Amino acid sequence: MRIRELLPGETALVAQFYREAPDYWLLAEGRVDPAHQASKFFTDAPPNCDPAESDRLGLFLNQRLSGVAELSYGFPEGNDAYLGLMLLGPWAQSAGHGRTFLAHAEMLARKRHAARLYLAVLDANPRGRAFWNREGFNPTGKRGLDKITGHWLERLVKPL
Repeated sequence: MRIRELLPGETALVAQFYREAPDYWLLAEGRVDPAHQASKFFTDAPPNCDPAESDRLGLFLNQRLSGVAELSYGFPEGNDAYLGLMLLGPWAQSAGHGRTFLAHAEMLARKRHAARLYLAVLDANPRGRAFWNREGFNPTGKRGLDKITGHWLERLVKPL
């Protein structure tokens, strides 16, 4: 397994990953548009965060892109990190790769002196919630309805 930064010129690689692993997008948005979602992967960031400062990571198994993650800095507070997305392909799940990928993201956040790592989990994703809970994330008490998708989200946090 190898984890490395993904570059904006690799949009086609991310789009191919989304075509091969559409489950999250089908759950979250009800559709998969790999080219559009891959483009957004390289430009999205939470409020008041500079997308150019975010880490865009790829997890590779046998040269195959098998996971993606986006890690931003400065949300919700200036000394926090926010994991906006972390997905593994079905072929990479249930083998400890998620834990390793998360540990890498946490290491990057600590290098940037983040005190906490935040993320949001869909109520419709109990398997994802169970993973985050096992990895030490706890509810913050902040919940909200995504007006675009109609999903309820809950913000979780883990002290670093």
